[in-house]
Amino acid sequence: MSLATIDWGDVEDGLDATGFASLGVMLEAEARAALMAAFGESAPYRSHVHMARHGFGRGEYKYFRYPLPGPIATLRKRLYPGCADIANRWAERMRMDTRYPAEHADFVATCQAAGQARPTPLILSYTEGDYNCLHQDLYGGIVFPLQIVILLSEPDDFDGGEFVMTEQRPRMQSRAHVVPLRAGEAVVFAVNERPVKGVRGEYRVRMRHGVSTLRRGARLATGIIFHEAT
Repeated sequence: MSLATIDWGDVEDGLDATGFASLGVMLEAEARAALMAAFGESAPYRSHVHMARHGFGRGEYKYFRYPLPGPIATLRKRLYPGCADIANRWAERMRMDTRYPAEHADFVATCQAAGQARPTPLILSYTEGDYNCLHQDLYGGIVFPLQIVILLSEPDDFDGGEFVMTEQRPRMQSRAHVVPLRAGEAVVFAVNERPVKGVRGEYRVRMRHGVSTLRRGARLATGIIFHEAT
């Protein structure tokens, strides 16, 4: 992990420009292999979702139960403060009253007090023909505006399966982004809305994310969501 080398100013610039930004490689090969090997187990997870059954796309994902795997728990805790600083500045720019505490444990306590107590970090698995429809990971009334995706597989192990985002701009056509990912690389991105500076001041764009159709191979990724689920 290279948490100490993250330039949060550059991260905020990237988020302001496109709604996503790279944090660098956060999981090395050994940690990635352990997470992928555990996908077939049941003990680490609280829920197993087959996307086709719900119209979400094709593929599978599993939500981790507490205690979270060590690398996921560490990243969730240690990446949160930098993200919270950006989230609070975004809230000011969007004229929102919400403010986020400096430590993740305090934010989790807020979620739990509101009835959102289930952990949301997850692992997603795609094989040939699988995809994930554009969506937002909201889960309840309390939503942290940023979340993280980390590619676990080697990019050479699959074709297609690109992480994609769209932004719905007021009175304009939607804009799409394809987000490149290296093995172990973490990308932080907007969950729901983000502020954009226009000629007449700040306005909001609504973001969605998904995964394009996998044409070959297998692709696994993990998602770190900071708010909890009902």
